[in-house]
Amino acid sequence: MPEWVLERFKNNVQDKKTFGLHLVFEREAKSFVVILASSYNFVMISKTRLSVNINKIATLRNARGGNVPDLLKVAADIERFGAEGITVHPRPDERHIRRKDVYALKEIVKTEFNIEGYPSRDFLDLIREIRPDQVTLVPDPPDVLTSNAGWDTETNQSFLTDIVSELKSFGVRTSLFLAPVEKLVELAAGTGTDRIELYTENYASEFPYHPGKAVDVYVHASKAAARVGLGLNAGHDLNLDNLRYFRTEVSGLLEVSIGHALISDALYFGLENTVQMYLRCLKS
Repeated sequence: MPEWVLERFKNNVQDKKTFGLHLVFEREAKSFVVILASSYNFVMISKTRLSVNINKIATLRNARGGNVPDLLKVAADIERFGAEGITVHPRPDERHIRRKDVYALKEIVKTEFNIEGYPSRDFLDLIREIRPDQVTLVPDPPDVLTSNAGWDTETNQSFLTDIVSELKSFGVRTSLFLAPVEKLVELAAGTGTDRIELYTENYASEFPYHPGKAVDVYVHASKAAARVGLGLNAGHDLNLDNLRYFRTEVSGLLEVSIGHALISDALYFGLENTVQMYLRCLKS
């Protein structure tokens, strides 16, 4: 297996052990990745982590002012209920997560802390100060309602390469938000990123009508990621109806980031129960 492939996987996993052609990498908190290598071809088998996006909790708090609900308590409770990560997306207008929230969360998050955002100078300065476990870069303009497109890794190759290099100098794992297009996935590897996050809105929209067709491009994108040694995350509109199927069909899925659907489900099922329901979708 080429050295550059091994080097990429070392950025996604820890504690390398070698057993002939079987390379076993064990992550903390029960997560693991197994690479079965034959020549330059390999298959990834992974446990998928649940990272809960808590932007909507901040939106609810901001609607009335004050500190109800308490964002920090909710984050801590979500971890206590079994989630393996907390995700936030601080936007310039602070319409949900505020800059001071990010600093406060850094002090209390015990699992993985993932910060999403467009790599403006202000955002990069924030990451340098916080040093989260992971940064997920999105190509959002400041006024967009929610992330609705992935990076064009061909047009933005040079820009992203410079940004990823800077983030790595902070000791932060990087992930690029990306449409499930094999060429874009392959080009993403050239930026030096550790992972990609597949943008799953199209899958969620098509799933109720044609599940197999909906997931097909994501299956191919996941194989492309494996070929070039990129770790694989996914997110956007994944929910209790479509998550289990996606997890089953898409190999090597390390992490899903879910916020809007999970918080909405919690209105009916309760937060603790809802987190457990999503975890069961990922563990089955």
